[in-house]
Amino acid sequence: MKKLIQSTSFLAILACLLWSTAFTGIKIGLEYTPPIQFAGIRFMLSGLLIMPLVGKFAPFIDAIRKNGWYILLIAFFQTFILYALFYKGISMLPGSITAITIGAQPLFIALMAHFYIRNDRLTFKKVLLISLGISGVALIALRKGFTGHDATTQLIGIALLILSNISSGIANLLVHQSTRKISSVVLSSLQLFLGGVGLMILSHFIEPFKGFIFPLPYYLALGWLSMLSAVSFTLWFILLKRPGIKVSELNVWKFIIPVFGAIFSWMILPLESPDIISITGMAIIAISLILYYMGDFKKKLLN
Repeated sequence: MKKLIQSTSFLAILACLLWSTAFTGIKIGLEYTPPIQFAGIRFMLSGLLIMPLVGKFAPFIDAIRKNGWYILLIAFFQTFILYALFYKGISMLPGSITAITIGAQPLFIALMAHFYIRNDRLTFKKVLLISLGISGVALIALRKGFTGHDATTQLIGIALLILSNISSGIANLLVHQSTRKISSVVLSSLQLFLGGVGLMILSHFIEPFKGFIFPLPYYLALGWLSMLSAVSFTLWFILLKRPGIKVSELNVWKFIIPVFGAIFSWMILPLESPDIISITGMAIIAISLILYYMGDFKKKLLN
């Protein structure tokens, strides 16, 4: 049991499970504050929540002194650029297109890993099964239908989300390939906090400030989002730095995010319920994951 809990697959599924709950919290938060401001507050708090886990402040000072530019680079791509583009992009698109574009992230990261990591090349099997996973995401998303966004706005929104996918891929590669001796927990805390500060500064110039006096649901959503970001990003950084991990294979697990997201929606939102299209999409994602690891599925599941 201990080996299973510490396995890459279990921790990756846990991180994706946490990320899948974010959409409801974001929806609640955006009812009260502008998107970039809300993201900035969320990630600043996430970074602060991790700090007590380290126990002492000295490791943070040492990390900044020895790896300051590296930490800023991760914060720039993983939090500042990614979520500035993400929040702006989702405001320009219907939910279905948003889910499909974000769901394609494993493919973008696999493409980047192919060109920048020597032992993480694309294969026909990898492309085929990642594409199968994307089709499953599309089925889950398309049931929500489309809204009246105009074509130009949608194209810009899709472009922003694609750029956010690329930014996530760059951050994944930077964390995975780095030989710097810096704790994953310290790195996660600092990059989240610094990225959040950057988003708050950006918000000051492009969004109206709404203050901090809001009803309880806002603070519950903000608290949950901050906690899940703290845990999920720390887990992900730990996994990216594990020996033998392939970035493209790790990110395949992100296909389960829309599956968990849909299940949570059915459980929490009164107007959401399961249907044959969504269940088919989930089945396709499950099949793509099983086929991806077929042959040594049990071995990889416990590693």
